[in-house]
Amino acid sequence: MAHITGLTKDKQVWTPEFVVCIDKDICIGCGRCFKACAKGILSFEEEVDDDTDTIKAFMKVLNPGKCIGCGACGRTCPKSCFSFEAVEAP
Repeated sequence: MAHITGLTKDKQVWTPEFVVCIDKDICIGCGRCFKACAKGILSFEEEVDDDTDTIKAFMKVLNPGKCIGCGACGRTCPKSCFSFEAVEAP
């Protein structure tokens, strides 16, 4: 199975891994990934827990199709809650 690949500036083959999802149970909603992403892929979300009357903040993948596979969001995440995968070549 072949994956989509690209070349770095010095002509080395690179396989981008695109963001698939963020584990909202692990995410603390710090926003570091949001600041690192230049493509507007992520969104800040909040949920209210009716039982405890608390608010849980987390990041969500809003526009996965805009991802370029740079991985900046995952590298800045202090909780490692991102999942990535390469895409099969057509």
